[in-house]
Amino acid sequence: MTQAAEGEIVHFDNVGLRYGTDREVLTDLSFTLFPGSFYFLTGASGAGKTSLLRLLYLAQRPSRGMIRMFGADAITLPRERLPWLRRRIGVVFQDFRLVSHLSAFDNVALPLRVAGVAEQDLARPVADMLEWVGLGDRLEARPATLSGGEQQRVAIARAVIGRPEILVADEPTGNVDPDMAVKLLRLFEALNRLGTTVVVATHDVHLLQKVPDSLIMRLDRGRLSDPTGALRYPPRRPAVPAGERK
Repeated sequence: MTQAAEGEIVHFDNVGLRYGTDREVLTDLSFTLFPGSFYFLTGASGAGKTSLLRLLYLAQRPSRGMIRMFGADAITLPRERLPWLRRRIGVVFQDFRLVSHLSAFDNVALPLRVAGVAEQDLARPVADMLEWVGLGDRLEARPATLSGGEQQRVAIARAVIGRPEILVADEPTGNVDPDMAVKLLRLFEALNRLGTTVVVATHDVHLLQKVPDSLIMRLDRGRLSDPTGALRYPPRRPAVPAGERK
């Protein structure tokens, strides 16, 4: 078993994943994600990107190997402690997954309500978050009345309202036009500058040049390559600019 890197936030060691008795869809994955870094996960359709992300946000357990998150063994952790891990992870899906009968405000408020936050304590943070994603004037709008880009921004606001330490985004720009894709990417960058580790899965190679300090993880038929040398050593840049640290 490889030695965990200092300051890690996620560590995979020789992880494999298969569904049923089929061949492995992910094979021998060993890498470390570091706090405050921005990662792109790339690869052709069918390479295993979504399966890897499902492991990252704890929707799937591996068939073998070890996953450590926030210093805890995510595989052997008792089921009652899994919510403790999941609350530290935000997830953005390509198909938005908004609740159709709820307003933008109520969709974003949902994680806080599930966590037991009192109604009087969630109104301001939810409104501020929707303002941050540029939808301060659409609080009462339901998903059907929003454009694809607006729905994705609501989904991003919902994913980060709980201030996660990791944000995982699965093809978040796949259903929007190129201009909106760049705007969404800028939101991820802004969150990253505040110290959140960001992992964006994409097949759009043009996006990789839009974030100069990003690190690239490439999947090819279930195996991971490391073209930027990022997966075992922490980035040289600080997670948060010195002037913004508390």
